[in-house]
Amino acid sequence: MLDKEKMSAAELGALWMTFQSKTMIIRVLDYFIEKSVDQEARDLMSDLRDKLQQMVTEIIQMFEEEGAVIPNGFTKEDVHLDAPQLYENGFDIMLCRVLKEISMGSYVLHMTTAYRRDIIQLYRKLTNITQEYYDYFTTYLIENDYLSRPNYTLMPKTVDYIHNKSYMKGTNIFGHKRDINTVEFGILYHSIETNITGMQLMKGFSQCSKDEEVRKYFTIGQELSKEIVRSTEVLLLESNIKPPATPGGTVTNSTEAPFSEKMMIHCAFLLGGFSLGAQGFSESFILRNDVLTKTAVLGKDTYEFLLKGAKLMMSKGWLEEPPKMY
Repeated sequence: MLDKEKMSAAELGALWMTFQSKTMIIRVLDYFIEKSVDQEARDLMSDLRDKLQQMVTEIIQMFEEEGAVIPNGFTKEDVHLDAPQLYENGFDIMLCRVLKEISMGSYVLHMTTAYRRDIIQLYRKLTNITQEYYDYFTTYLIENDYLSRPNYTLMPKTVDYIHNKSYMKGTNIFGHKRDINTVEFGILYHSIETNITGMQLMKGFSQCSKDEEVRKYFTIGQELSKEIVRSTEVLLLESNIKPPATPGGTVTNSTEAPFSEKMMIHCAFLLGGFSLGAQGFSESFILRNDVLTKTAVLGKDTYEFLLKGAKLMMSKGWLEEPPKMY
């Protein structure tokens, strides 16, 4: 039977990565559930936590059946439930929504490296859970005025084709500078929305970090997110598009860390990787040269941020090594 076949190296690597991210998300949920003052938000996060814990248990069983050591991932030692509330105004659900976006992308990647039926089914279940709770979180945020809807536009009345290469011009020095189209707007809008959340996350982490190097890293992340938001808003304004007003949650004045330094920097690293991947994927749908140039520059800055984070985690002994190839 296919289910009894030996786990491949690719499947082992995918499950290892999934274990790392899921144990981190469970710890994030532990803290936000403890601090939530809204019953609906607490129930949503508690239900998601229970489902993710079941998936982690399945992954552990798969490792044990193969005789593989169980990774460390993130444990109860990495969350400080007695720390004061660090974020307010729906930030808990906003971050959970972004984490579900990251999960959706990673499951697609991991599914393509899975061949064993039980592993494919595991990723199918994880995908269903993620899509379900992404919907719940989006609905909650909109209904509670924590999330803005994207801008509206007039509906098209004709089907047109592009015949002139000037469509790609992002400068009006030698020709007409066209407005952003709806596909490009959707990409830019999403960038603003996620980076506002990332900016607030980094602000809170830098505020409570006790390690000088790590605090500096979070400050760099905060400024990077701020620059992405600022640059993207300018591109929209140049096309006479009012940038969306996404609240992004509020950081309190607490200076006590809700998570270990190791986990906070891993979370920043995860969000940075998601941002870089989203930028790379989106570039194939952007047809204005100046927008492509700007995203390329920001992508380089994001890559340098990730590289610095990896080196910092290594220097601190916080970067768990993936299984080796033999």
